[in-house]
Amino acid sequence: MNLLYQFCSIQIFDGHNGTAAAVFSKDHLLNHVLSAIPHGLGRDEWLHALPRALVAGFVKTDKEFQRKGQTSGTTATFVIVDGWTVTVACVGDSRCILDTQGGAVSELTVDHRLEENAEERERVTASGGEVGRLSIFAGTEVGPLRCWPGGLCLSRSIGDMDVGEFIVPIPYVKQVKLSTAGGRLIIASDGIWDALSSDMAAKSCRGLPAELAARQVVKEALRTRGLKDDTTCIVVDIIPPDSTIRPATPPKKYNKLQSLFFRRKSQKSTAKLSKKLSAIGIVEELFEEGSAMLAERLGNEDSNGPSMSGFFICAVCQVDLAASEGISVHAGSIFSTSSKPWQGPFLCADCRDKKDAMEGKRPSGVKVA
Repeated sequence: MNLLYQFCSIQIFDGHNGTAAAVFSKDHLLNHVLSAIPHGLGRDEWLHALPRALVAGFVKTDKEFQRKGQTSGTTATFVIVDGWTVTVACVGDSRCILDTQGGAVSELTVDHRLEENAEERERVTASGGEVGRLSIFAGTEVGPLRCWPGGLCLSRSIGDMDVGEFIVPIPYVKQVKLSTAGGRLIIASDGIWDALSSDMAAKSCRGLPAELAARQVVKEALRTRGLKDDTTCIVVDIIPPDSTIRPATPPKKYNKLQSLFFRRKSQKSTAKLSKKLSAIGIVEELFEEGSAMLAERLGNEDSNGPSMSGFFICAVCQVDLAASEGISVHAGSIFSTSSKPWQGPFLCADCRDKKDAMEGKRPSGVKVA
């Protein structure tokens, strides 16, 4: 490991069809993410490399779990807090929200529910899956939209090898930088969000310390809807060193600055601008990407070229590759003669097969035991 910086990692896994995928992800996902970050980076470079490493770590975890031949699956919401910078990656519907000291609430994740996400429905059907409701007697359809085969309500997860490779482990990733006023993260499974909106969850626990706040959110969800699903909740306060509990009451009136809650960071932004943003409590959006195409997520940088051993490295599983073995992630086909072998990032043959299966270009080579 090359990590020299202090950071906080928070993870929630909501398993289905057993707990095996959730337990495996808990044990391996963090290490797989960290192993995908190049060595010798400065702090800013490390944070810049993190979104891509999260994609590689999620895909590697999914690939390794599927090799076990178990049909369990899990959502995954993975949060890294490094100073004032918060990076969140998610597959599934375990949401993470940010409640700032000014009282503005925003979602740092996207729910990958087929019922609610039209883009994901289009992607699944384009990749070979079928989307529809459960059909019972006389063709009557009931319940939420599901992906067939398998009947999963989600379009992204880790595991679920019996459903189809079009249910992908490629996460939505968002990275933001908080002002020095700090903020509160609420990370919870879908049992919370089926009962409470993001605003309701945030308002229900303001003024309470983190541990009591998490209990209060669960209590409010149970009061509203009852115990119908997993109701896991974690609250993390990111606060200045001289603070212990965040202010209890937000401003009653919102001004125009609060409507600028998220502002995409410009490539030409300066340290002076960052200080101004911090002073007025605006959260900077540093990165956001939700594409399910692995080539788009791994980028065009030739950053996984020859290693110390003289070999190339697979961008997903981090294995050494001889120069003749690496396959460009951008190649149209594993057998394409038009691909240029020097254009990275590179994949091993196994990861290339995984990529093609996720995009519906070939059947998955993984079989259920």
